[in-house]
Amino acid sequence: MDILVILFLVTGLLFFLGGAIGIIRMPDFYSRLHPAGKLDTLGILAMVLGLAIYNLHHFSFESLLLSIKMFLIVFFVFLSSPTATHSIVDAGMRAGLRHWTKKKRKG
Repeated sequence: MDILVILFLVTGLLFFLGGAIGIIRMPDFYSRLHPAGKLDTLGILAMVLGLAIYNLHHFSFESLLLSIKMFLIVFFVFLSSPTATHSIVDAGMRAGLRHWTKKKRKG
């Protein structure tokens, strides 16, 4: 059981790391929202899943309720993250923020 918890926590860490690298490496505002939205959502799913399984190690009614609350948090993050990303993109478009274009080399 501990190996499964460690596997989920490491997987979540890798998703968060990939999201951070994606945010740094992407060229513009709109491209940076993709790893921020996708990988952070997957990272929180893996991390909370690992924590919920670890919490059920000593099974009781209270630990079951806490694990259910953890999954409700993930559910609400899954609902709000795409909505927030869409709202941020919409605000950028309304503000006139242009998309990145690759510039041609001279010479």
